[in-house]
Amino acid sequence: MHAFRSAVEAGDLDAVAALLAEDVVFTSPVVFKPYTGKAITAAILRAVSQVFEDFRYVREFGASDSPDHALVFTARVGGRELTGCDFLHVNEEGLIDDLMVMVRPLSGAHALAEAMGARFEQIAEEAQAGS
Repeated sequence: MHAFRSAVEAGDLDAVAALLAEDVVFTSPVVFKPYTGKAITAAILRAVSQVFEDFRYVREFGASDSPDHALVFTARVGGRELTGCDFLHVNEEGLIDDLMVMVRPLSGAHALAEAMGARFEQIAEEAQAGS
């Protein structure tokens, strides 16, 4: 099991942040432009952990020695069920330098965008404090 999955499932967001490279690129399922940097990515992940209900990983793809992993999950947001996938790439130091999230269906993506948008100011403040 990938360390990221273990940390997320344990709700250990400090451990999640520790797995991120300083220059990690986070591609959101609901925002056009990727975010770059550990502080903003960690802040987004903290916020999404508050937004997702009944989150659980249901599948994992990628050999333990591979730099690429895919973690399929299910969750609810505002009464909408969604399925998603975290695509991870780890660098030579074993830190995540690329994290792309995709979700479906569109109604779930809309609910996620709305819930995260309502937290954007909090996310920005946390990212600034973490820089």
